[in-house]
Amino acid sequence: MSTQLAVAPEEIPPPVLTPCYTSAVSSMSLLELVRFCKEEMGNYCRGEVGDDRYALEILRRAMKLHDAQAWDALQQCFSGIVHTWIRRHSKRERAYALDSEENYVAQAFTRFWQASVNNAELKFTSLASALNYLRASLNGAIMDTLRVYTHPNEIPLPDANDPVYNYELATEEPEDFEELWFVVRSLLSGEREIRLAYLHFHCGLKAREIVQFCPDEFNDVQEVYRLRHNIFKRLTRNADQIRWRLSCIA
Repeated sequence: MSTQLAVAPEEIPPPVLTPCYTSAVSSMSLLELVRFCKEEMGNYCRGEVGDDRYALEILRRAMKLHDAQAWDALQQCFSGIVHTWIRRHSKRERAYALDSEENYVAQAFTRFWQASVNNAELKFTSLASALNYLRASLNGAIMDTLRVYTHPNEIPLPDANDPVYNYELATEEPEDFEELWFVVRSLLSGEREIRLAYLHFHCGLKAREIVQFCPDEFNDVQEVYRLRHNIFKRLTRNADQIRWRLSCIA
């Protein structure tokens, strides 16, 4: 007959606490959040139920606090799965014939970012819901590209609040260009961003074409993608100012 010894509550060893509980998530550094978010991504990809709090905290800082470093961290955590999605996309072969995988991924994140800026009510309560939205953004980027090249006269309807779209419309009027370009220039950071904005918006050149035609200025497609993403963020962040100037011009 075995004898069970009673253990006083004070003698029970405390549980081993994970970083999730030893520190408030909101006070964690981005470096820590990224490390644990990548673990959450691994759980998600394996179909395991996990804790989404680290990914959600990065999303909160990026979308609600407009923290640029948090956006970079978000892309660092999510870019791998976006590459996987495009490689499994049913129209990937046609998409690859028109643009690079890196550009589609960049467009997906840009659309995702613009949606958060233009819709203050947009909020994700789970990692799965955020990834579903990001996947829809990628699919939209792919399908819009295919639609434009398949039916050149059928341009996808843009968001009327998109400052980039408003800027491109304005550049169709030569008399408006100089004043509007002055506004855009004032919002950009550095001569390289200004030069890239001119080549992309006014000249209509894609990333690979910019590298091809201006090799002395831009010899790396990845740099073009990065600068262009920064330009989109800055213009979108200042959408109200651009729209106001456009109304003044009109």
